[in-house]
Order: sequence, then C-alpha cells, then structure tokens
Amino acid sequence: MLTNSKLIKKIILTLLLLIIARLGIFIPIPGIDHDAFYDQLGNNALINFLNIFSGGGFSTIGLFALGIVPYINASLVMQLLIKSIPALEKIQKEEGEIGRQKITQITRYLSLGWAIIQSIGISLWIKPYVFSWGITFIFDVIISLTTGSMIIMWFSEVITEKGIGNGASLLIFQNIISGIPQNLKNSINVDNYNLVKQIAILLPLFILMLIITILVQEGVRKITIISARQLTKSNQIDPQSYLPIKLNQGGVMPIVFASASIALPNYLETSITNAKLQNIFNYFTSNSTLYLITYGLLIIVFSYFYSSLILNTEDLAENLKKLGASVPNIRPGEDTNQYLKKIINKLTFLGSLFLFLVALVPSIIAKITNINSFKGFGATSLLILVGVAIDTAKQIQTYIISEQYESMMK
Repeated sequence: MLTNSKLIKKIILTLLLLIIARLGIFIPIPGIDHDAFYDQLGNNALINFLNIFSGGGFSTIGLFALGIVPYINASLVMQLLIKSIPALEKIQKEEGEIGRQKITQITRYLSLGWAIIQSIGISLWIKPYVFSWGITFIFDVIISLTTGSMIIMWFSEVITEKGIGNGASLLIFQNIISGIPQNLKNSINVDNYNLVKQIAILLPLFILMLIITILVQEGVRKITIISARQLTKSNQIDPQSYLPIKLNQGGVMPIVFASASIALPNYLETSITNAKLQNIFNYFTSNSTLYLITYGLLIIVFSYFYSSLILNTEDLAENLKKLGASVPNIRPGEDTNQYLKKIINKLTFLGSLFLFLVALVPSIIAKITNINSFKGFGATSLLILVGVAIDTAKQIQTYIISEQYESMMK
C-alpha cells in the first residue's frame, strides 16, 4: 500500500507539471497581432516541424513557446563537446556523481544561451506582426521566452528526479499528443461520405506502422560474452550472458535532425524572392525524387553520427577486458573493438533503413489512397510517442519491482 501511495504521488506530480507546462503555451506575449501572425504560418514546413516539439508554441508565441527545444539543443552540443574536449570527457568518466553534476550545470548554461539566441531570433522574425516594435519589445520578448524556457527545463528535471519517466521526453510526448486532434480536424472532412472508408483504411495501416515502429525501437542484437569465472565454474557459455546492441542506437534523433534539415529548403523557398533559387529549392519539395533521396541519405548520416556519440567501441572493448570478459573466438582489445565496430555499423545501416521506411509510409499511403489525414501521424511523432511510452512503462514497472523487493528485505 505504501508503494502504491508513493507511485501515485509521483504520477500526480508528473501530471501536474505537464498540465502547467501545457497551459503556459497559451499565455500570450503582449504587443503581437497573433491572428495575422497565425494566418501566415499555415504552410511553413519548418515552423510546423518545430511546433511538434513545442506543442504549437511557435505559432502562438506564448510564454512557454520555446518549450524544451533549447535544452535539447544544449544537450546535443554538450555531447559533441564531451567527445571533442578531453577535459570534459575526463570529468564525465572519472568524477562520478560530482562529474555528472558539473556536466548538468554546463548544459543548463548552454540552454540559457540557446534560449536567449532563439528569443532574439523570434523577436526579429515577428517584427511585421508587432504593433510597436523596438528595443523595449525585444527586451520583453527575450526575458519572457528565456524565463519560460528555463521554467520548462526545471519542470523536466523535477519530473526526471521526483516524478515518473524522463521529463524532457514526456514534455515532447505531451506536445505531440495535444496536436493530433487539431491535425485530424483540419485534414478529415466530417461531411464526406467516405469518412468511414477513410477510417477503415487508416486504422489498420496505423496499427501496421505502430508495429514496425515498436520493432525498430526494441530490436536488439545480442552479442554473447564469456568470462573466466563463468568458464571456471561450468566450462559452458551462459546464454543469459550477452552484450545487447540496439538496432536503432540513436532512437528518434536521426529522423528528427533529418526532418529539420529537409524542411529548410521549403522554408527558404517561401522566404526568398530570387526565382532561380526558388526553382532549385523546389526540387526538394515533398515527395519529389530528389527529396526522397536526400531525406534517406540524411537519415543514414545522422544515424551513424548519433550512434558514434552514444556508443564508443573502444570503451566497450576496454571495459570487457578489465572485467575479464570477452566475445567467443575474438581476442580481447583491438580485435574486439573492430568486431564490435563492424556489427554496430551494420546495425546502424539496417536501423536507418527501417527509419526511412517508417518515415515514407505516411506519404506513400497518402499518395495511393488520397487520404492526406494519415500524414498527421508522421514518422517523427510516432517514433517519439512509441519510444517515450515504452520507456515510461518500463520505469513504472522497474519502480514497482524495486519497491516490492525493498519491502521484502525489510
């Protein structure tokens, strides 16, 4: 009963912070003609993509408009800095909990910097829709949006530490879920006599996409490992002793960055007036051959890039060697490093192809069936929803098991 009480408190805290974060998006920043601004953003691919992570914040320009985006950007930059700066890598690897706190504090400062930069960019971007634009207005926007972003970052950390699930992931999860009803309302014509037919086609296809997405997210290659202690005791290889390597190491991040990059040409096409440049960017419009090729290549490139950030085969090989463990028929050290690198490269390529397939399914189905509403369930959104739901469910299950184990020990 005590376990359930603690879990309920964690869930209530998480839901309360998520609700506050959602409501804050609709607290408008004064001085903006929001109606005129919103009307101009309907076909802006880049802003529509950013709205996935801000829950429509870039369209409303509310207090929490930036959402968790600056924190995500700062986290990515921090990962790059750790890989490229030996001093930071040493802090992370050798200083334990104190090192983790230092890295977290640096990430917060980077988030603050990103929030200020994005706030300045937004204040300049919305100039045509401001009633009285000037230094005072710019300063107000920077203070409001940056403060809102820092509050959201704090919410995410509180949820991670005292609530249930990963705070940043749940905030994005909430923003995506909140946008689905409006997306369906805009894309499905309720007066159309084919509505039942649309639902009959969409539902099984959506379930199929969901199954593929789960397979991609949960797919693991098990590399058997053996240790000297294990061989001494039984002289047999334990099937439960293995190194799990995920099929999709980067999770949703490769498709996020690929989608953001491929949205840039469309944004630039609508922003510039040069006819020649517009024609060039037009080749990258949705569903064109060049668009599909570029999109696929970007997903593959970002998959390898993010995989290299997450998994260091040299560290894996060195750690196995220190533990007295090894891969059967593979010499410890450099041979193990090369073996792991070869497997991870193959898995990353296969995982990126799966991501590309999932990303193309909505467009292919929309083209074949002429049902544009299916595009509302984009690959980026679906991968995030599935990944966050699975991780949160696993955390709840792990918490319940650990609490039961502690009560048994007492």
